[in-house]
Amino acid sequence: MKYVLLLMGNLADDRCGETEEGPGPEEFMAFDAELEKAGVLAGGFGLTDPEEGTSLSKASRDAEPVITAGPYAESREFVGGTIVLDVDSLDEALAWAEKCPGAIGGRVEIRAMLEF
Repeated sequence: MKYVLLLMGNLADDRCGETEEGPGPEEFMAFDAELEKAGVLAGGFGLTDPEEGTSLSKASRDAEPVITAGPYAESREFVGGTIVLDVDSLDEALAWAEKCPGAIGGRVEIRAMLEF
């Protein structure tokens, strides 16, 4: 079964991002290497900072889209990246999530992938 680890950051937490208190890129690369060595890494990606994002919404199917760029003051939490695991159970995905550097100063949300 494939599970996605959504690496959730929080702009209000000083440990989030590249700071002395939070995990750095080398910790994420080491974690990815551990996942790959265990044969459970099925994919993933990192994302740019939230202020570089653009959002599109529509009030209805026929409505004109509303496009918004830049930081979103109403939302302090953001998705910083994903890791896709191919494991046998939620318990195994949780065990890997516990080791994820993204849990420090952030949150790791575990979601099962739908198979189409």
